[in-house]
Amino acid sequence: MSPLAPRLARYRLLVGLAAGVFALDQVSKLWIEATLPFNTYGAPGHIEIVAGFFNLVHVGNTGAAWSILAGQSLLLALLAPVALVAIFLARRHLGLALRPVQLAFGLLCGGILGNFLDRIRLGHVVDFLDFHFGSYIYPTFNVADSAIVCGVVLYAFLSLRNPPPGEPAQRG
Repeated sequence: MSPLAPRLARYRLLVGLAAGVFALDQVSKLWIEATLPFNTYGAPGHIEIVAGFFNLVHVGNTGAAWSILAGQSLLLALLAPVALVAIFLARRHLGLALRPVQLAFGLLCGGILGNFLDRIRLGHVVDFLDFHFGSYIYPTFNVADSAIVCGVVLYAFLSLRNPPPGEPAQRG
């Protein structure tokens, strides 16, 4: 057995969840690409799941969440590996040995990898989950986006409840 194996085994939840999120994200995007013509937002070719509320569409996003930095797909593709390396280097400070933290970062890393592959493969991220709330249309997103948001929210919640290792709990 490699001397690295016991250390890597500590992070198996993170790695396993990241791989699962990545696989689900990519399979769902490949299905959308094979099923719907590109840029079906509001056009014939979308799949109505819940009338007036939820559709499947096939659109591309060259920006980040809510199309922030639209047209900056290359920059965002370059930031993805930087973020993953930063997470690896800060693993002790982030508390990645703890299972709940691994859950948060497994979601986050799987989502980062899913959108990174899209940017490399297509030059944009495939988005397809389209929700409407009355006249408001929520920005279209995908499985990777959902995982990233859930991972960030979970880590923020965990950080507020339990400070990172080596830091005293705040008493208020």
